[in-house]
Amino acid sequence: MNDGVPVDLVHHVAASTGLPPAVAARVVADVVGYFDENAEQFVRRRHAELQRRQVRNAEIWQRIAQELAQRRFAAPVFTERQMRRIVYG
Repeated sequence: MNDGVPVDLVHHVAASTGLPPAVAARVVADVVGYFDENAEQFVRRRHAELQRRQVRNAEIWQRIAQELAQRRFAAPVFTERQMRRIVYG
């Protein structure tokens, strides 16, 4: 691993896509960073993103719950109240 990025994965991405190694390393770092986000960070980020798009809170909580269930690394199941506490404290 180099700076948290698995070197063998960078080599694989570069070889399978034809990307230069530096670009492949940035892609891998971006993907690793995306999946490194914990459930609470995900809830806060998605809530802010959806609010910026003028989505109503009732729909936001449903969408976030569905998205959490589909994350690569299983997140705990949050109730709407728990998600509100994550966002609003």
